[in-house]
Amino acid sequence: MKKFLLLGGLTLVMAAPTASAQQAAAPAPKQPMSFFVTSVGAGKGTGNLGGIAGADKHCQALAQAAGAGNKTWHAYLSTQAKNGQPAVNARDRIGKGPWYNAEGGLIAKDLAELQGDTLELARKGNMISKRSALTETGGRPNSSEENPSHHDIFTGTQLDGTAFTDADDHTCNNWTSADPKAHARIGHFDRMSNSSTSWVSAHETDGCDVPGVLKRGGGGLNYCFAID
Repeated sequence: MKKFLLLGGLTLVMAAPTASAQQAAAPAPKQPMSFFVTSVGAGKGTGNLGGIAGADKHCQALAQAAGAGNKTWHAYLSTQAKNGQPAVNARDRIGKGPWYNAEGGLIAKDLAELQGDTLELARKGNMISKRSALTETGGRPNSSEENPSHHDIFTGTQLDGTAFTDADDHTCNNWTSADPKAHARIGHFDRMSNSSTSWVSAHETDGCDVPGVLKRGGGGLNYCFAID
């Protein structure tokens, strides 16, 4: 449809926007959630998550309650080689990406970007930060600036996403223990952009019971990733 305007005896023809132009101006659809930080811990604040299977089940249940149960969800956790069972690497069990938070914000396009597999990617970093690491409901866990802080996230994992190979316990006995003398490796979700604080491997807990996890800023939370 055309519109005509008369200006000082001159006729101007104004064409209506075409359908293709209107479509080009439409915003991109929101990407479905494929990453979140758990809003509550599977082990009620301890490192006893019911094993790695229990942590996966917890991720799946929270995703289901949030309307994202049509995907298969895994917790980002490693286990150590024990009792004749091989180690499990967290990076090997979370799919290939890309991953998006509850608001549709990109976390990482693929595993290499998530883990910083090259020097260039490591310098760039992924998008896990205080602003983007949302829970399954779109909320934000308590950061290190809040009391109590819940910024310690269970991983049991080295910087490259693989399991520890030494004799020390870094996984609360493969996520089955709430022993105050056991320990777990954690990461910090509340990095400010690409800070030097690791989202995956920052330090050990002071124990696997509630006081030991809470003492340095933990609430027994996990990262959850959709693997499909």
